[in-house]
Amino acid sequence: MAIARKRQVSLVDTKYYHCTSRCVRRAFLCGEDYFTGQSYEHRRGWVEGKLLELAKIFCIDVCAYAVMSNHTHLVLYVDDKKANRLNDKAIVIRWHKLCKGTLLTQKYIQGERLSKVELIFFNQTVKEYRERLSSISWFMRLLNEDIARRANKEDNCTFRFWERRFSSQALLDEAALAACMAYVDLNPIRAKMAKTPEESDHTSARVRLICAKEGKQPKQLLRFAGMPRQTMPKGLPFELKSYLELVELTGHCIREDKRGHIESTHLPLLERVDISPENLLKLTTQFTRVFHGAVGRPISQASYREDLNRKRRANISNCEKLLA
Repeated sequence: MAIARKRQVSLVDTKYYHCTSRCVRRAFLCGEDYFTGQSYEHRRGWVEGKLLELAKIFCIDVCAYAVMSNHTHLVLYVDDKKANRLNDKAIVIRWHKLCKGTLLTQKYIQGERLSKVELIFFNQTVKEYRERLSSISWFMRLLNEDIARRANKEDNCTFRFWERRFSSQALLDEAALAACMAYVDLNPIRAKMAKTPEESDHTSARVRLICAKEGKQPKQLLRFAGMPRQTMPKGLPFELKSYLELVELTGHCIREDKRGHIESTHLPLLERVDISPENLLKLTTQFTRVFHGAVGRPISQASYREDLNRKRRANISNCEKLLA
């Protein structure tokens, strides 16, 4: 039985989540329809553009993404601290970029004075907007709704476009995060849509590689902050160079089926998160098959279940085998 999304999100345990959306119709979300020969490749740009646009407005950062022919993969970071830190005016301005707001919020932005009664309702509205700006459900809702409307208008139909709202997985520790990000970035290579990460259009890997050539990190994606330390800035707890080597080397192994080369490779990331090369290959090629629900080491799973008051230990055997 499906678990409600509010029972899958525990920001106390992790701020990282893997979200997927799948197209329901026979027609492809993007790419080329095998039956009609019609190309929908331009829609991949729609998804990527809207995704990065929403990331600028929401207090949610994009860690990794891949826009495939009939589904999308996202790894998101929920920055709830940022949402709580923003003042009321900043919250209202951000929300108005997404929706019209209410008469009271419009009145507030125009500089008109609110009465005591109006101020009570205004404060309740701002609180609601603040929560929405750090909500994965609202982020995915606005992303998928926009693409569905545009695609239905182009197809001149009114049917359901997405199979369901979206699927969500909690990534409870660095091992799960690294494996999932690599899994997402290597999707086009596994699907034979690209030969290398730098040729994988509409993926975070390609964006990062383009910027890396100039010695920069992309502003539209969550940056790599390096190895964890006492005064850790906001960002992914990996070295950028190590992650790009991880994606590239694992990608070569998938493409050429050279498992032995991974066995003799020693990457800083592998040593730090303590995943064996054999397990890493399985994680980055079969992530969604191996895991259903929250992903992380057993100790992380225990804390996550306790905070959400859940008894069932999903993925526990695979987590013990592959992440321990």
